[in-house]
Amino acid sequence: MNISLVGRHIELSDAIKDHLMHSIDTLSKYHLDLISVNAVASSNERKGVAIEFTINVAGKNTIVISQRNDDLYAAIDIAIDRAQKALRRLHDRLSDHKNEGMNEAKQAAAAKVNLHEAGEAMEDEIVPTELVLYKPQEVAEVLEKLKESTKVFDVFYDNDGKMRVLYKRADGRFGLY
Repeated sequence: MNISLVGRHIELSDAIKDHLMHSIDTLSKYHLDLISVNAVASSNERKGVAIEFTINVAGKNTIVISQRNDDLYAAIDIAIDRAQKALRRLHDRLSDHKNEGMNEAKQAAAAKVNLHEAGEAMEDEIVPTELVLYKPQEVAEVLEKLKESTKVFDVFYDNDGKMRVLYKRADGRFGLY
C-alpha cells in the first residue's frame, strides 16, 4: 500500500505524521486490497483545518473522505472513523454476497453430489396445500382439532366473520390472533 501525506498551507509535524500513519494502518484490518491512501491536510484561516483521504481499492471505486474541524487531530479521527465504516461496508458486501455461493459450490463439488438430482429433490420439498376456510368455526372446536393434530397453527374464520389464527406457543399454551 502506497501512503502519501501532504500538507497545504500547513506544516505536518512529526507528531501529526505519526498520528496519520497510525490511523491509516488501522484501515488494513478489513483485508481489502488497498492500492494507495493519500492524506491531504489543508488550513484555511476562516474555515479551520481540513483533512481529505483518498483511498484506492483494487477493482473498486475510489473512496474519498473529507472532514473539516478546528482541531486537526479531531478531523483526522473523525475522517478515519468514516473511512473505516466505508471499508467495513465494502468488506461485508464482498464477503456476504460472493463467498457464500462459492463455498457452497466448492463443497458440493468436493462431495461429488449430482447437482441436477439435488435441484430436483429441493423442488419436491415444497408441497402446496389448500386452505379450508369455507365455514365459520368456534375457537373451542379449532383448539381441540389443533391439540389432536401435529400442526403448529390453524387459520380459520370465527362466527363474527373475522379471520383468526390459533397457534401453539413454545411454553405449551395456545395463542390466538
